[in-house]
Amino acid sequence: MPAPRARQIVLTPSERRRLKQLAYSHTAPYQQVVRARIVLDAARGYSNAKISRRQGVTVDTVRLWRGRYADEGAQGLADRPRSGRPPTFTPLQVAEVKALACQLPAETGLPLSRWSCPDLAGEVVGRGIAPAISASTVRRILAADALKPWQYQSWLFIRDPDFAAKAARVLDLYARIWDGIPLDDDEYVISADEKTSIQARCRCHPTLPPGAARAMRVNHEYDRGGALAYLAAYDVHRAHVIGNCAATTGIVPFMTLAEQVMTQEPYASAKRVFWVVDNGSSHRGKAAIDRLTQRFPNAVMVHTPVHASWLNQVEIFFSIVQRKVLTPNDFTSLDQVEDRLIAFEQRYNETARPFRWKFTPADLEDLLARIERHEQKESNLQQHPGCDHQPAVLDLVA
Repeated sequence: MPAPRARQIVLTPSERRRLKQLAYSHTAPYQQVVRARIVLDAARGYSNAKISRRQGVTVDTVRLWRGRYADEGAQGLADRPRSGRPPTFTPLQVAEVKALACQLPAETGLPLSRWSCPDLAGEVVGRGIAPAISASTVRRILAADALKPWQYQSWLFIRDPDFAAKAARVLDLYARIWDGIPLDDDEYVISADEKTSIQARCRCHPTLPPGAARAMRVNHEYDRGGALAYLAAYDVHRAHVIGNCAATTGIVPFMTLAEQVMTQEPYASAKRVFWVVDNGSSHRGKAAIDRLTQRFPNAVMVHTPVHASWLNQVEIFFSIVQRKVLTPNDFTSLDQVEDRLIAFEQRYNETARPFRWKFTPADLEDLLARIERHEQKESNLQQHPGCDHQPAVLDLVA
């Protein structure tokens, strides 16, 4: 039987221009590029056999796309919708895999803390959810809902019944507002706390400096040289740190820090100096407030909510100290630790700028709204004991 006659292709200038753009594109899918080139060759009058040799495809492929374009135009070069392979797992099986991933392994009787995809695959088969399933298939199923049960995050649950009011006062101070009134130029905000148990660890072999393709090396074995505490007061808006080291923490070391700060300018003659502190034993409760106010009448102590030291900006400075000064820990004595801390404090004050604090009162309102929704969700689940759904852990720390 003779081969069917090749379909004639006649292009308008605009059609030719669009096809050329597609044929020479570096970003379009390669299949679309080849199809455009087939049509352009057909418009030049080439036979199907010649086009197949030029484009490196079969004659049947040339005939297919030549005919499609002749019948449908540019739309004919697109793939037709296809059903694809039928799903291996039913929607119910997929849902059961996701539900299992949202349970803690210990609740299922397994001696595991976190799921891995192979562990989940084995448990799915063991429970009879599916006769067989691979770890990679489990990963794809979980990825559809961004489920990653092998990961975890730490979180803090609000325990202070007055959290909202206390947190709002601290955030207002960071915005230089107190009781709805902007602070004057001679009013200051100090964030203070202690960094405890800073050890002097003398390594049994000298630390090796970094080299080409080699990180700094610190010997694992060390001799303990004791521990001390570093107390710091951070001026929130001036980015200035005043600190000292003490053998232990307590009321006396904290009041020594307050004395160190409040007896120097500009704090000694300031109208008010607000001290933002957490609820540590050395500055907890009304007794600590009275003690500071009696010694320094212009001092105002403001406590963060209970279990919310993350609202205290000095903790950011302590994080910098930990990363830049104390890690890796290799000190011959406590005197060396103290000298390093004080020297870093002086260096920091020369170039420091205020922290770009991003947690605002609006963020606080959003946080409290999320907590309320979370508690309502848990309450609804408790009213339906037959429900197997596990409530998601809410990340309370913004």
